[in-house]
Amino acid sequence: MNKRIAEAFAHGKAFIPFITCGDPSLEITEELVYACEEAGADLIELGIPFSDPTAEGPVIQAANMRALSGGATTDRIFELVEKIRRNTQIPLAFMTYANVVFSYHRGKEDGKKDSGTRNFLKRAAKAGVDGLILPDVPFEERKEFDTVCKECGLDLISLIAPTSRERVSQIAREAEGFVYCVSSLGVTGIRQEITTDIGAMVRLVKQERAIPCAVGFGVSVPEQAKAIAAQADGVIVGSAIVKLCENYGMSCVPEVKAYVKKMKEAVREAEAEQRR
Repeated sequence: MNKRIAEAFAHGKAFIPFITCGDPSLEITEELVYACEEAGADLIELGIPFSDPTAEGPVIQAANMRALSGGATTDRIFELVEKIRRNTQIPLAFMTYANVVFSYHRGKEDGKKDSGTRNFLKRAAKAGVDGLILPDVPFEERKEFDTVCKECGLDLISLIAPTSRERVSQIAREAEGFVYCVSSLGVTGIRQEITTDIGAMVRLVKQERAIPCAVGFGVSVPEQAKAIAAQADGVIVGSAIVKLCENYGMSCVPEVKAYVKKMKEAVREAEAEQRR
């Protein structure tokens, strides 16, 4: 396991915010990372925008389009991470799509022509990224990415969904970093109610291996975060944060910081109650 990702779960239950890089700007993305850390975030997912984000709902799809229209590119995002790494060691994971990784070419590196995947992952590791999440890559097709991730010191984060039951044991055995438990079927987005038996998903993973489980997709309010944290090792929130960025634009940083602080407090409450 990548050292920084391990540390994200070492001191208790983790709160993991998701930010779309470049929405509303790359400069604001940098400020958001620092603000989220100050508010209590333990690990931050950085979304690399893609023109066809199949796992995303309308909120994050729109953020992808805004970021791309504003000039966010993979190279500029790598440069952003390098800048962030000069100021903080908070764990960072990229969330993007296979085509972004496959198609990344920078010519010759280390005296030889590498594949897009190898170039991307070497560049990500050099920039200071700790993990990679590819929601459109099935577990059975992850080997090409996983092998290079291991060479570069990155964790390829595996996802399980409510429909993964018979495959959870295999996924848990081979997972790196943490297991991303998808709370709801379908795409990302804010949900009024989460009906999936989160505890059962987490127990299936833990029966196989003691690896952290973080739950995302649909979480938006402190009550949901607290309920999920009572059953898992971490809570992931994306659309609710991205919606704040949409609503407040260049003034979104204090709004996101206050929101992350509130959600982290809910996670801490769940942890405190478990200890009683």
